[in-house]
Amino acid sequence: QVQLVESGGGLVQPGGSLRLSCVASGFRFSTRFSSYVMSWYRQAPGKERELVATISSAGGSRDYAEALKGRFTISRDNAKNTLYLQMNSLKPEDTAVYYCKGAGSWGQGTQVTVSS
Repeated sequence: QVQLVESGGGLVQPGGSLRLSCVASGFRFSTRFSSYVMSWYRQAPGKERELVATISSAGGSRDYAEALKGRFTISRDNAKNTLYLQMNSLKPEDTAVYYCKGAGSWGQGTQVTVSS
C-alpha cells in the first residue's frame, strides 16, 4: 500500500504563507507516483472534509476549490514523489487539518492554524 506523509503545517499569522509537502512511498511493481492524480483536502473543526485542489498525473492540469483560486497553488515533483500546496494570503478560516490523497491512500494530515 502506498504511504503518504504530509509536512509543513504550523501556526502562521493572517496574511502569511505556508508550503505543505506530501511525500509518497511504497509503490510496487510497475506502479509509480507519476501515474496518479493527486489531491489536497482539508477538514476544519466541526466541518466536513473538503476538496482543496487536484493535479493531474503529469502536472499539466490543476483544479481548485472556487473560493481558493488565486491564493493556493498545487504542484508536484514526480522525480521526488512529492506533492506540494503553496498557500498564500492565509486567513483564519483556512485553519484546518490538510490531507493529501492519491494512489488509493490518504496521508495522516498536517495541522495549519492561522491566527494572530
